[in-house]
This record gives sequence, structure tokens and C-alpha cells, in this order.
Amino acid sequence: MDVLYDVVVPKLWTETIEAHRRAVRDATLDTAAALAAEHGLASVTMSRIAEETGIGRATLYKYYPDVEAILIAWHERQIARHLEQLTHVRDLADTPVERLEAVLTAYALIRHEHHDTELGALLHRGEHFARAEQQLHDFIQDLLTEATQTGDVRDDVTPDELASYCLSALTAATSLPSPAAVQRLVQVILTGLRANPPALKADAMPPERRRAVHER
Repeated sequence: MDVLYDVVVPKLWTETIEAHRRAVRDATLDTAAALAAEHGLASVTMSRIAEETGIGRATLYKYYPDVEAILIAWHERQIARHLEQLTHVRDLADTPVERLEAVLTAYALIRHEHHDTELGALLHRGEHFARAEQQLHDFIQDLLTEATQTGDVRDDVTPDELASYCLSALTAATSLPSPAAVQRLVQVILTGLRANPPALKADAMPPERRRAVHER
């Protein structure tokens, strides 16, 4: 019995402390983000966060040195959640090209739902954001590599360059008016990625374009 007590109690105690720390961190990050979204960055202070969460300022400073550190931690948590979401979407699809389409669509919708804000302007810079961008780039590059090997994606451009193309094109999702428009954007991107993109029919061309082609 003494052995069981010695083994179990420290483990439960450790788990309880860690759960409390996670709760404090989550409350801090959620509160800071909410304040920034509702009242602007100027409203986000350590005193205000402590007041809103009910966490003592001294305790708050044990976790984070300043407001910027809190906001960066919140952004890193958001990025991790988005990558988890993209991984889940990828794993639900069967073929490489289906996985690629699913991930591009999911990421485009994430971009569409998160418009440019004052908070975004602050956080979309620095080393943590560069690391996140590289993670996402590598994630999509791997999908493109697989789809290239099955002949679904063009191989005259490297997967690295195609991944950069995808991420650049998907930034347009932020300003699109609806999810349907986002879906159309993804289809345009996929058309550009195809190994054998459909040729533009002559009767679908503007008159001046048809004349130029005919004169060649």
C-alpha cells in the first residue's frame, strides 16, 4: 500500500499542477486576444488581463514577461491548432490529389475567416511567424510531391516553387466575399497545378484574343 501511495500521489499532484498551469495560460491567452479584438491593442495591458481573468498580476508575470509575449503565445497556439486541423483534413482524404485539394480548401477557408486586423499586423512578423510559414510551406510541398509522383500535378516546376505559388495565391481568400468565392479560387489554383491543364477553347476567348491567335 505504501508503494502504491508513493507512486500514485506524486503523479496525480503533478497532473493537477500542470492542469492548473494550462488553465491559467489558456485564460490569459483567450482574454488578451478578446481584448485586442474588441477594444484594440492599446487596451491590452497586464493589469487589464489580470483583472479580466482574476489572476493576480504577480502570478501573471511568472508566466509571461509582457503583453507581447502573451500575444505571441496566443498566436503560436492558433497556428498549432490550424496545423492540426489541416492534418486531420489531409488524413480524411484517400488519394494524393484529393489530400492536396482538401488541405488547400481548408487553409483557404481559414484565411477567409481571419481578416487582416491590427493584431494580425503585429503578429505576422518575427521568428515565430517565419517558423510557422515554413512549416505550412513544407506541409503543402509534401502533398505536392506526392501528387507529382502520381502524375496529377505538373512536374515542370518544383514542388517547392509550387508550394510558394499556392500560399501566395491563397492570400486572396482573405478579401473574398463568400466561401463559394473561396472554393472557386481553390479550383483556379488547382487548374494551374494540373499536369495537363485544359486548353482554353477558342470560342471562350475574347474576340481580340481570338484574332491574335488566328493571325499567328
